[in-house]
Amino acid sequence: MGTIKQNRANNIVTGGKIDATDGLNNNVPAANIANASLTNVTAYPPSAGTSVSQLASDPPSPTEGQMWYNTTTNTLKQYAQGAGSWATGGALNTPRQYSSGAGDSNSSALAIGGNNGSAIASVESYNGSAWTEVNDLNTARDNNMAAGTQTSAVAFAGKDVPDALVTLTETWNGTSWTEVADMNTAVRLSADAGSDSTNALCAGGITPANTGKNEIWNGTSWSEEADLNTARHQLGGNGTSTSALAIGGNTPTRVAQAESWNGTSWTETTDMNNDRAPSPASGADNTSILAIGGGGPPTQYANVEEWNGSAWTEVTDLNLARVANSASGTGASSLTYGGIAPSLSPPGRTGSTEEWTKGLSVQTITAS
Repeated sequence: MGTIKQNRANNIVTGGKIDATDGLNNNVPAANIANASLTNVTAYPPSAGTSVSQLASDPPSPTEGQMWYNTTTNTLKQYAQGAGSWATGGALNTPRQYSSGAGDSNSSALAIGGNNGSAIASVESYNGSAWTEVNDLNTARDNNMAAGTQTSAVAFAGKDVPDALVTLTETWNGTSWTEVADMNTAVRLSADAGSDSTNALCAGGITPANTGKNEIWNGTSWSEEADLNTARHQLGGNGTSTSALAIGGNTPTRVAQAESWNGTSWTETTDMNNDRAPSPASGADNTSILAIGGGGPPTQYANVEEWNGSAWTEVTDLNLARVANSASGTGASSLTYGGIAPSLSPPGRTGSTEEWTKGLSVQTITAS
């Protein structure tokens, strides 16, 4: 808020005397305080303006972001998001590979299309414990892409039952699918991102050759924007149409590359620790992404990596290694489902679902 300076002129009364009520008691006239500087302020933390709180023991019910110094253990601590874990969720009704996903948490998602021997139109909705079949796509497809939420999504491109590439786009209003404007280029196995049915991104893929093409959906039409730096397919992506990350893929060799989108251009950033293609991903924007499973012959990963905007960190593995799976959600609350699992007996498509939760915990802050 900055320094509040007292204007004594407001406390001078007739004859040049200081008002004993306000001036001598150091009260600041309301006229000297900008309303905007105090908007929404209800209370100040005890340590504001002095130092971090010093406590003999950790608080029993800290709030997210709270920091304190424990004088008994002589350690600086915080209450923040810590390590995450995977839990088994309800299985898909129709096992599938190469489907697309939409959703904003591990309790709210759509599994859209995919392959169960051939391209399917099936769509299922997840409520945090079970999948329910909802209205099908108008056109069956696999290798397709999607973006949005459980109630407002867009599905695009891929290949249909005759195995032909398509430019088809369909939007979801929570009840049914509607065909809308086609993409400019038929493509499959691209990176996708978007927050609802009115905005989406589709980058890279096969056209049938590797491409770096990037198209943006504005709710009405698709426009070609700046290409990826490296053309590739089977890459992953998530975020929004103005803040996204594209990861992994085949060039045709499998890569660990990551590129960040700022709404105007793609910038190469830090590579993942593992190359992977396909490369399923979930995340809210280009500063918070999970790379979940994936891989490629002869490797199918249980490995999961977390992106914090500058570096990749390996976090808790999936319970079931899989490839060609789908993912949706955020870096703190995510979901992965379907795919091909080599450890199954017999190996093959799975409807298995896993839920990622990154919980809050008390953490000791140490020098790096």
